[in-house]
Amino acid sequence: MSYETNCLKNTLQNNPYPGRGIVVGLSESGKKAVFAYFIMGRSENSRNRVFTAYGDEVKTEPFDPFKVKDPSLIIYSPVKVYGKEVVVTNGDQTDTIVQALKEGHCFRHALMGRTFEPDAPNFTPRISAILHLGGKFGYEMSILKSADGAGSACNRFFYSYEPVAGVGHFLHTYAHDGDPLPSFCGEPLPVHVPDDLRKYATRIWSGLNVENKISLVCRAYDLGTGAFEQVLINKYAR
Repeated sequence: MSYETNCLKNTLQNNPYPGRGIVVGLSESGKKAVFAYFIMGRSENSRNRVFTAYGDEVKTEPFDPFKVKDPSLIIYSPVKVYGKEVVVTNGDQTDTIVQALKEGHCFRHALMGRTFEPDAPNFTPRISAILHLGGKFGYEMSILKSADGAGSACNRFFYSYEPVAGVGHFLHTYAHDGDPLPSFCGEPLPVHVPDDLRKYATRIWSGLNVENKISLVCRAYDLGTGAFEQVLINKYAR
């Protein structure tokens, strides 16, 4: 599985701006459900952020509140938990998914009413994932992206995975740097997921472009006990 590990690190090192990314999978031992979420930024407003943990929820918050210009697309909860469901996204669709779950609906149902972000000309895709921890572990991922360069329609893609030990899937917002930024294309990339969460977080963080990386959270759930371990890294420490 070392090749797949290198594949993920090389993918990050060879792409200065994948934007925001989600990885979900099963650890090599088959005992842990794992996810990682990172954010990057090019503008001062986008870079002015940190991840803060509040119990099992993670929020993005301003590093310097006095420098915030537009909080609408940069301040949100990327991680929330509802019962045995763990939701990870790159925007306020986290709340949409959790509300849908509370109403008895599913991940797909929640996202059918959402679209990409209204940040023309980039039209940043909304990427989302859900980890099903009740019963047999499984996970789903989704990307909502503009159908064209004008943002005239939304294409919605959904992926459902049965877990394979040591394998995860990586989904990110942008194919590469650019102006405007080109959206991610293709299916989520299969990547290696080790058992050592701290080492995994270090690998991901070290692979991200030094200038553009902002924050990273990695979490591993013990499928036997339900307890989780978390590693949270911010470029700007309070």
